[in-house]
Amino acid sequence: MGADLGAAGTAQPIPDDVKTSEHHTTADDDARITMRWYTKDGAAPGPAVLFFHGGGYIFGHIDLFDGPVSRYVSASGVPMLSVEYRRAPEHPFPAPLEDAYSALRWLHAHAAELGVDRDRIGVMGDSAGGGMAAGLTILARERGGPKIARQILIMPMLDDRTTTPDSHIAPWSYDDSLTAWPALLGEAADGPGVPVTAAPARLEDATGLPPAYIEVGQLDVFRDKDAAYATKLSRAGVPVEFHLHPGAPHEFDSIAFTSDVARRAITDRIRVLKSI
Repeated sequence: MGADLGAAGTAQPIPDDVKTSEHHTTADDDARITMRWYTKDGAAPGPAVLFFHGGGYIFGHIDLFDGPVSRYVSASGVPMLSVEYRRAPEHPFPAPLEDAYSALRWLHAHAAELGVDRDRIGVMGDSAGGGMAAGLTILARERGGPKIARQILIMPMLDDRTTTPDSHIAPWSYDDSLTAWPALLGEAADGPGVPVTAAPARLEDATGLPPAYIEVGQLDVFRDKDAAYATKLSRAGVPVEFHLHPGAPHEFDSIAFTSDVARRAITDRIRVLKSI
């Protein structure tokens, strides 16, 4: 699927009004983390977004997402910091999430020089990246900051617990999840001791989490868990915008980017980015 992600990312034009620069920070275990900063020419100071790519926590890297991230920045004017977090199984939980937290701290620390309002920093990700964005909001709440203004969760991967397969689901399958979660969590996967920061669907108290935008396709393996998470946040008083896209599978926006449903989804994401 990594090759598919790369092909999907370059199938559309990469905007020429977006510039990138490389930055680095260090995790608590001294690991060096690469981050790519995307900005649009002439954009005014304001919000920014940390972006985490998909890939089931086991594959993918920021180069494969140059296209999508550049297009988000070009269309919204909101700069993004894409994070090359470490991946399982070589780097199991909590290493990927701690990389994400280090990147969040770095963006807050460098906000002034980057022209970013610290009170308007959001997190965004698709699939595993969406799960990481959700987990990061919980971790930041546990540690008393840094502040996250919005969470944008695109078909997020939120729950390690097995569910009854649905024959309509494609292309990321239940078998894929049964590979990815044990790679991230080891023998703890599907057991009682998994932290909520690893599998946010296990969260019981969502009080105080940032406003959320959540979307998922009707034929996505993560559909039921994402819908339940939107409800859980809502019951805790967290403002939530939730979209269930009819007839859409996982990564529909990359697979069929000219479809009406993909165009609507991208338009909504751009609207939310602008609203941070």
